[in-house]
Amino acid sequence: MIETAAKAVSHNEVIKEANPTLAGSIGATLADESTDRFSEDDSQFLKFHGIYQQDDRDKRKTGKFYQFMVRGRLPGGIVPPEQYLAFDRLATDFANDTLRITSRQGFQFHGIVKTGLGKIMKGINDALATTLAACGDVNRNVMAPSTPGRNGMVERVLEDARLLSKALLPKTPAYHQIWVEGQKLNLSDADPEFVDPLYGKTYLPRKFKVAFAIPPLNDIDVFTNCLGFIAIEENGELVGYNLCAGGGLGMSHGNKETYPRVADVIGFVKPQDIEAFAKATLTVHRDFGDRTNRKHARLKYVLEEKGPAWFREEVEKRTGIKFEAARPYKFTKQGDLFGWHKQTNGNSFLGLFVETGRIKNTAQAQLKTALRKIVEQFHTEIRLTPSQNLIIANVASPNIEAINRVLQEHGVVVENQASRVRGASMACPALPTCGLALSESERVLPSILSRIEDTLKDVGLADEEIIVRMTGCPNGCARPYMAEIGFVGRGPNKYQIYLGGNEGCTRLNQAFKDNVKGEDILTELRPLFARFAAERTAGERFGDWCTRNLFSETAPTAPAAS
Repeated sequence: MIETAAKAVSHNEVIKEANPTLAGSIGATLADESTDRFSEDDSQFLKFHGIYQQDDRDKRKTGKFYQFMVRGRLPGGIVPPEQYLAFDRLATDFANDTLRITSRQGFQFHGIVKTGLGKIMKGINDALATTLAACGDVNRNVMAPSTPGRNGMVERVLEDARLLSKALLPKTPAYHQIWVEGQKLNLSDADPEFVDPLYGKTYLPRKFKVAFAIPPLNDIDVFTNCLGFIAIEENGELVGYNLCAGGGLGMSHGNKETYPRVADVIGFVKPQDIEAFAKATLTVHRDFGDRTNRKHARLKYVLEEKGPAWFREEVEKRTGIKFEAARPYKFTKQGDLFGWHKQTNGNSFLGLFVETGRIKNTAQAQLKTALRKIVEQFHTEIRLTPSQNLIIANVASPNIEAINRVLQEHGVVVENQASRVRGASMACPALPTCGLALSESERVLPSILSRIEDTLKDVGLADEEIIVRMTGCPNGCARPYMAEIGFVGRGPNKYQIYLGGNEGCTRLNQAFKDNVKGEDILTELRPLFARFAAERTAGERFGDWCTRNLFSETAPTAPAAS
């Protein structure tokens, strides 16, 4: 009998095992003024520290100009006033003078050169924030609803999000030593015997994502996460969560082993047990995830191949706690509130649309300057939304008009901020910064939306909301596979078009067209918009119409209730 040799683990697994503190040669290279970049192995370790090594792809014809993206870890997207002011200053002093809101409620700093990397990292930590585990094979930023609620439920769920963010943070001492203390750590300086008490010596096979959502609003896209907690409210109180697991959107073109997947609802857990269930779920990924193929290494593949019943039993065994039957719930919508709204505590909040999530100054609107002046003068809290917009929170009523004046003076609109289709849009950064991008996203979506708006007006749908999302590659950072219309980069100026997501973001869309040039997108969509306007049933959304009329088989959908 011939035995089949076991598959070799990926290179990332080899280097993690050899350097479990994740220090690599980062500290020594940081101090080396003769180079503008880190080694390929160190670029993998940098991700655990919240840093991506990139280059300006607009300049590749004349050589590689290395730069860095730094991502902050901000549970629930909450940014206290002093932190926001620090981030604003750091973006000006060491990055490209913009702040990018991520689709996981964090901030990204772009365009940092190596000589400024240590300074911006220390500045972030001096502001009592961190970038640790914002990237890498660990739990990423924990998402939670950030829009202040009328019943206090949002604040209660935010407490649990912060709890899990802290509980799932890796314990490596190298992060603090390098970025705060400034030690020139090298491989030989790190403790070779260090083993993270939760993650183990080689951490996770790939990234792990956690999110909280409060029905009926699925602004978080909870079913796209490895682990999701759906808040169950009874008589105005949080009684627990339906736990869902195995969601994720990343895929690779032409690779059938990779695919988007919506999470399975596993069962109900009590609030006091969420840390135990979260750690158990994470360790299932740690122990059963594919360490031989990073494209097939997410928890979603474990759930797909072993099944939710197996997963339920494995988690119960690790926690010693039984799941209860999932409680009824229903998601009916997604998205953000724009304009002024009242909070439970008597204050108000202002929802601001931020096109493609980029806080910057332009000739038309100086949003970055206006926000800095508002936070400086009124000490307001900033909250980042999962749709890459922001909220100015906890504003006392006497300050509303003054804030409106600051925004008006800087060209920032408060009323009628965006069309309904533009307000429901998202894009990833893509070119020129992301090394994975196959096509444009952030830089072209605004113009594509303008063409969509004109076309909708032509067919009598000027006020229609359609969820539109674009990414420059199939990894799906802007969650295009849940959108009513998703554009996914296929190659230079070429996109796949996906159609058929729903308003509650509980259903995957489906591929409609492949290799569509950017200039031909409306050629494909215009006849569909016209048909939709003529054929829709009362109140029917575009995504539902597409699923009903264009696809013979419905896509995977998360259950609306148990």
